[in-house]
Amino acid sequence: MKEANQINQLIKQVDSYVQNCPENVMEYKAFPHKWSKKEILGHLVDSAIHNIQRFVEIQFSSSVYSVHPYRQNEWVSVNDYQHTNTQSLLQLWMVLNQRIVQIISNLDEDTVNIPIFINEHRQENLAFLISDYAHHMAHHVKQIVG
Repeated sequence: MKEANQINQLIKQVDSYVQNCPENVMEYKAFPHKWSKKEILGHLVDSAIHNIQRFVEIQFSSSVYSVHPYRQNEWVSVNDYQHTNTQSLLQLWMVLNQRIVQIISNLDEDTVNIPIFINEHRQENLAFLISDYAHHMAHHVKQIVG
């Protein structure tokens, strides 16, 4: 899948940026209610965790899998990404996404066409969810490195 290559490129881009980014830049918050670059990276960790589970469970669901949203702000808050070691956070994000690349690289055409429901209202398939994940990651990577 082309998304595997895209995710690999995003991993390299974020790794390079974070390795050379001062900590105060990673932790800067323009407004108290907005996420810092570090919190955005933490949000991407949460997204990876949820999507690993989805990408695997969809393949074994006995009925049409329904994708449910999660409480993103609460996850970022409870995980306290703002005060997490940046290098540890980066490594976690990279490893989770390397796992996602492995999972999606092994999917065949029948599997990526497995139907799913997005919020129980809209029918799509696993390929859509993978593409949406890569697009979501690219959006947030621009916020981090841009």
